Amino acid sequence: MTSPTTIPARKKATFHTLSVTEVRKLTADSVEVSLAVPEHLREDYDYIPGQYVALRATIEGQELRRSYSICDVPGNGQIRVAIKRDRGGLFSSWANDELKPGFEIDVMNPQGAFISNTHITGLNNPQAVKEGLDSIDHPHLVAIAAGSGITPIMAIAQTVLSQSSGATFELIFANRSGAGVMFAEEIGDLKDKYPTRFAVHHVLSREQRVNPLFSGRIDAEKLQMLLDNVVRTENVDEWFLCGPFELVQLVRDELSQREVDKAAVRYELFTTGKPTGTQSQTGRSVEADPEGENTEISFTLDGLSASVASPVSAHESLLNAALRVRSDVPFACAGGVCGTCRAKVIEGEVEMDENYALEADELAAGYVLTCQSHPTTPRVVLDFDA
Repeated sequence: MTSPTTIPARKKATFHTLSVTEVRKLTADSVEVSLAVPEHLREDYDYIPGQYVALRATIEGQELRRSYSICDVPGNGQIRVAIKRDRGGLFSSWANDELKPGFEIDVMNPQGAFISNTHITGLNNPQAVKEGLDSIDHPHLVAIAAGSGITPIMAIAQTVLSQSSGATFELIFANRSGAGVMFAEEIGDLKDKYPTRFAVHHVLSREQRVNPLFSGRIDAEKLQMLLDNVVRTENVDEWFLCGPFELVQLVRDELSQREVDKAAVRYELFTTGKPTGTQSQTGRSVEADPEGENTEISFTLDGLSASVASPVSAHESLLNAALRVRSDVPFACAGGVCGTCRAKVIEGEVEMDENYALEADELAAGYVLTCQSHPTTPRVVLDFDA
């Protein structure tokens, strides 16, 4: 396996209004939301398993954006996402309590790079899934997920198993209890449909199971036991890690110690566990300092150029500065997780606080997450179209 030699182009992040066709209860605190994609937007909403969409709605007078992974296989004229209620989460609570069939909601076209390097050759090209799978002999993929981290894994697993007769897929799935397992029925269906090619190992932190290995929280010791006794790391072609920061980082560190090729480890975070400042990333009021020091930030978006002066004392992000003069600058999570706000630095230098979305080759090519980046030179030039 090798890393891509060129940075894949990404579709422009654009919102369209889609209709909700179904809201299905998954667990007591999660729902699956189905959105109809009209014929004239089918090409815009083509996606590769593992990608996400951002939803935008005005709730209690606030414009909120939240990113949710697509949980279904491509090609059926709809987008399905799973939304788990977060404690104190305004958007997720609204979606679980209020969202109904017939509602209309703004949906960003699919984005993201939590996709298989082994089988998929280009972003936003679902046909590449089939073409890539045909070139691999009996690939073995393993996913380690927790809670709602199962969402993109469902799309990846279903697609891989259905389109490659020689592929095998193994899932370690951590939850608090059996009642909280999202997509329990669909996971069972995969076991029945592919009994020799799909295996799932449920680890429940608050329930006792017959095998103590599958009870309790996944800490460093339990992870080592799972990798020693359940999944043989040397036989895995590609890993998919999705869940909270602590678990994902724990697994990444352990795989690194076992000398697993970093290119074979794909990961995605739903949250870093840190305050993201999402609500401030809406072009908060900042004005150039007529007497102080300012940074000139110029950028290109959709072929049009714009510039804004940012006071050094404000230490605002590139995203916030750009939003003050262009409200259509793309962003979703504003926490360094999703990568929607990616841009290439053409001139100047910036400092990036967090990065959980960009690959090493993207960083080397000069891409940054504008929601996490601050200028460190008097002039910075960005290209959102690159």
